[in-house]
Amino acid sequence: MTPAATVTGVTVHYGSRPALDNVTAVLPAGAVGLLGPNGAGKTTLIKSLLGLIVPDRGDMRVLGLDVRTAPLEIRRRVGYMPESDGHIPGMNAVAFVAYCGELAGLPRNDAMQRAHEVLHYVGLGEARYRNVETYSTGMKQRIKLAQALVHDPDLLLLDEPTNGMDPKGRDEMVALIHDIAHDRGLNVIVSSHLLPDVDETCDHVLVLSRGRVATQGPIASLKGHGRRVFEVRIKGDTSRFAAALQQAGLECHGSDEDVIRVLVPEGRDSRELFQVAVEQGAQLRHLRASMPTLEDIFVDAVGRR
Repeated sequence: MTPAATVTGVTVHYGSRPALDNVTAVLPAGAVGLLGPNGAGKTTLIKSLLGLIVPDRGDMRVLGLDVRTAPLEIRRRVGYMPESDGHIPGMNAVAFVAYCGELAGLPRNDAMQRAHEVLHYVGLGEARYRNVETYSTGMKQRIKLAQALVHDPDLLLLDEPTNGMDPKGRDEMVALIHDIAHDRGLNVIVSSHLLPDVDETCDHVLVLSRGRVATQGPIASLKGHGRRVFEVRIKGDTSRFAAALQQAGLECHGSDEDVIRVLVPEGRDSRELFQVAVEQGAQLRHLRASMPTLEDIFVDAVGRR
């Protein structure tokens, strides 16, 4: 299948600072998560894929089309849900979404019909005649998804789709994204700082760190690759023990108040945990092997950058 997007040697500078630094990646068809700390280059990559930012060097293709030569055709075939709000004051929801459909090339009557359909789909059917500025944060997130879907795109780019939503709204948005990607078969790229959102909706991941690719691949394969994971609980100073593990080259992160998840590289074993505990005067109370999670992949990848 044609990848949703390919990026080859792409570099983007803001002044003297590289936002993307020689990024090469394949974002396959299906559901792809785009992860990274704040400032890692996620939004810059999305805007570059849309042709809104022109890279200093490198090549990008979206749905097989060259971003440099066919940006308008790409934007006709892509739905974009930005992180920031972009509604028009004074317009109700159905008028706004229909207008977005017209901007994407739909005839007026078709755009209005599609607006009603997608607003019902995202859960705003009863509120579709309200002005958008009266909407809550969660409702504004839903209308951004609706306008991204109205022209029936081949690819959705979602930038922080659950940002600011309460737990119930977040669960419903994640369920919508999962349905779009897995039941309706639409290509989706989800940029998020919330790892559970990506883990629940995506099959493939691209992790950026400081403008570079930290890791990429199928999530299932990355979870089973290389490092083993141990859950550790100690009697003593947990923060100090975690810092000592880091100094020993063992990436770790907390899963709750007193449990540390430690990533042990291939060729090393759990005996090093006991050695660090002895050196720190800490007493190991609990040690067990655990299945890797997406958070473990993220910590490992970003920690190695």
